[in-house]
Amino acid sequence: MSKEDYTAEKGYEVDGIKHDVEKTSVILVEEENSPIPEVAATVSTYDDPSLPALTFRYWVMAIVFSILLAFFNQFFWFRAQPISISPMVVQLVSYPIGKFMASVLPKGILNPGPFNVKEHVLVSMTANCAAGVAYAIDIVVIQRVFYQQDFKFAANIFLILTTQMIGYGMAGVLRRYLVYPAAMVWPANLVQVALFNTLHKDEELQDGQWSRYKFFCVAAISIFFYQWIPGFLFPALSAIAWVCWINPKSHILSQIGGPDALGLGAITLDWNAVISFLGSPLVTPWWAQVNIAIGFVIIAYILYPIMYYNDVWEAKKYPIISSGLFMTNGEKYNTTKLMKNGNLDEAAYEKYGPLRISSGFGVTYGMGFACLASLVTHTWLYNRHKLVAQWKQSREHSEDIHHRLMQAYPEVPDWWYGGIFVVMTAVAVATCEIWDYNLPWWCVLLAIFMAAFFALPVGLIQALTNQQPGLNIITEYVIGYIYPGRAIANVTFKTLGYISMAQGLMFVSDLKLGHYMKVPPRAMFWAQLLGTVIAGFTNLITANWLLSTRKGICTEAGGQFKCAHANVFFSASVIWGAVAPERMFGVTSIYNPINYFFLIGFILPIPFYYIKKMYPNSALAHIHVPVIFSATGMMPPARPINYTNWLMFGFAFQYYARRYRPEWHFRYTYVLSAALDSGLAIMVFLSFLIFGIRDKGMIEWWGTQDNNDLCPLQNKPLIAPVPLPKDF
Repeated sequence: MSKEDYTAEKGYEVDGIKHDVEKTSVILVEEENSPIPEVAATVSTYDDPSLPALTFRYWVMAIVFSILLAFFNQFFWFRAQPISISPMVVQLVSYPIGKFMASVLPKGILNPGPFNVKEHVLVSMTANCAAGVAYAIDIVVIQRVFYQQDFKFAANIFLILTTQMIGYGMAGVLRRYLVYPAAMVWPANLVQVALFNTLHKDEELQDGQWSRYKFFCVAAISIFFYQWIPGFLFPALSAIAWVCWINPKSHILSQIGGPDALGLGAITLDWNAVISFLGSPLVTPWWAQVNIAIGFVIIAYILYPIMYYNDVWEAKKYPIISSGLFMTNGEKYNTTKLMKNGNLDEAAYEKYGPLRISSGFGVTYGMGFACLASLVTHTWLYNRHKLVAQWKQSREHSEDIHHRLMQAYPEVPDWWYGGIFVVMTAVAVATCEIWDYNLPWWCVLLAIFMAAFFALPVGLIQALTNQQPGLNIITEYVIGYIYPGRAIANVTFKTLGYISMAQGLMFVSDLKLGHYMKVPPRAMFWAQLLGTVIAGFTNLITANWLLSTRKGICTEAGGQFKCAHANVFFSASVIWGAVAPERMFGVTSIYNPINYFFLIGFILPIPFYYIKKMYPNSALAHIHVPVIFSATGMMPPARPINYTNWLMFGFAFQYYARRYRPEWHFRYTYVLSAALDSGLAIMVFLSFLIFGIRDKGMIEWWGTQDNNDLCPLQNKPLIAPVPLPKDF
């Protein structure tokens, strides 16, 4: 049947979209698709607006899964080796449960037909909002454990909900720039889209061609069984450091080849080690990976060795890569002795002397400074005209096919987002004023302003590269100068400034997922709100339960509950809040030159902008300065071995397969990424239920030795610490 015959017989056509009168569904003209190849190959251009979304099945599964996910992830967060259950587990498990509910519930309001993809997306979206542990839990924990303060449930829940929900207002504004435009891809969402389509969509196959569902099942089952080898039976495969093994007694070789040091030549056969810090390399665009590689090589393999072996900042007294805090003689700094009633004990600090950090850690801070400065310049130079045009265009609803299909649904009014933003901001101000957070109202507003200011430029990077530069460093830096010596005020300001932005971009990412899957925007709004509120209460109740029942929690006496995240958070409160940036990076500090990274980051995008204008086809035209500076933002705790192996997989799939096997790449790469992550998540979850919850492990043999046994000198400084007097 021709296009004209179909239109005449079945319905009508508006702006290239056929509206089926009989099925009240939207049918796309075959020639239309997204201008982005990966999106065109992964995201469906068909929609049925009649499918129900906020069904009884959704509410039951969303609430149950959100509570379970928030509880388990908060419980695991307290462990010495934190474990996180991925929302992808919910995405997989909810599918058969939804099908089962559709088959057994009585037909009608409770069961309006088959379990459909829009319900499934909303269940996963709610679970995603509940999966991350609320950042403000760190404040609650360090107050009770290290500062002997307890503001009780009301103050804690208000702080948690405000810091988690202020980002909604930002998401309402940012959707015009980061959701509607076709160029804003959000690569990580394509993995979930591929999985949803694999589960719900029928395929037309050529002879001998595997369906995406079959490919997914085979890959997921394979990685599930394989991951038990490096993850449990033979952990040594997680880091094959052959350079270090040549001569484990050589200090230099251990530092160069050790997997916890520079890791040159080190290989991992553990998928968890590949994706643990940078996400899946199968979805990050190759041009972004090249920029990450440039930044990584310059920092890890040029700057780190030059500074360390030239003893810059007395680097040889400390490990070559470490996030630890040290005394001037190289011994660990006892931060607990610096504090008195939540503030810096000046006498103790004078006795202990200044804090010292590894040269690599100092460079990482500098790169964070440069990244934030370059974001401002880069966004102004490259995106100012596009953003203005997008703002004008958003009012006309003229976008790609997916945005036009979404016009079948009423949009969320701006005042819904704005109302949450205003209310949560007011509650945040009231919380900090009523309880003794030492943070006046204008500081609360300043923190929120910083989050809003950086949300768009950071979102532009994340939407295109799948990487998110954080604001934790700059927020700590600013409040550390405003209010030195106030540890709790520092971390509260950081949480308001950093997490408000991060949460806002998480909401935007989910909105883009719903955009791809044609989920009604108002249903997405309530789904996100539900998951966020459930997570806030569940996180706090779980944390209070553990803090009240586990003796020695978050200390060396806590056994498995040593709180790795909370201890790092406490150290940051001492560095930036108690000791403060003036002492760490002021004119009298040896680390003062790090401040020049602000200037470097601000200036460096300018020449590359004009190079791109003059030579648009040159290799230098693809340089993205903020991505280069943000490349090693996770290192430490990430190590070079995580980067090198991540880049190898990225080369194989985002360069080689995309260029030389494009049909296979566009059909299977995102499905493969979803399968690998899903199989890994289920393996980690089951291994904890079977062994971890009982503190059981693999029988010790050579393959269970850790990296410090195989490369014993990798974390040792070249200059051994000189012991201090016992009464020091």
